[in-house]
Amino acid sequence: MHQITIDDLHEMVDALTTALDAKNSYMCGHSERVAMLSLLLANTMGLSPAEQTRIHIGAHLHDIGKIGIPDVILNKQGKLTDDEFNIIRQHPAIGDNIVGKLKLFHSVADIVRHHHERFDGKGYPDGLRGHDISLGARIVAVADAFDAMTSARAYRTAFTLSQAIAEAQRCQGTQFDPDIVAILVDLSTKNKLISSGGGEIRSLVATA
Repeated sequence: MHQITIDDLHEMVDALTTALDAKNSYMCGHSERVAMLSLLLANTMGLSPAEQTRIHIGAHLHDIGKIGIPDVILNKQGKLTDDEFNIIRQHPAIGDNIVGKLKLFHSVADIVRHHHERFDGKGYPDGLRGHDISLGARIVAVADAFDAMTSARAYRTAFTLSQAIAEAQRCQGTQFDPDIVAILVDLSTKNKLISSGGGEIRSLVATA
């Protein structure tokens, strides 16, 4: 029987995230950018190569549960109603269920399920607080929000790099782990984060 390699694993992840991108034009490339920034944060924190790989794969799959969200909500041009947002909030649990079906992805289930938990305990789906949230999920939460802010939406323009950094700092200790935000700020200060200009969706490029 063919032994699964890390390249095989990445091919499976790419296939799943491509399927997700096909559902929503605004998400095109989002998972890849979040994975890139998450890997940069994990590397800067000096985590082991195995943990960096786990976080990278988990970040690629963090939004996979949105495959189970109705297209009419996922592709809505404008802000969501409260009911629609409550449906969107189901995607981490749906994603956890999806990766739980594949033994190869069991190790990233915490990232998929908990990337919308908040450091102050007001997140979802489980209301975890502080370091009860896995480090991988806390890293992906920052990367996910940062890429969302620096990408255009139908109802708002993209944040500039400095605006996104300022918002991350404003939310440190409440939404985000302050230590991870501090690393993000340091990377920005060292010009390791670059967002493209223009009115279209911005790509976040993380350069080690």
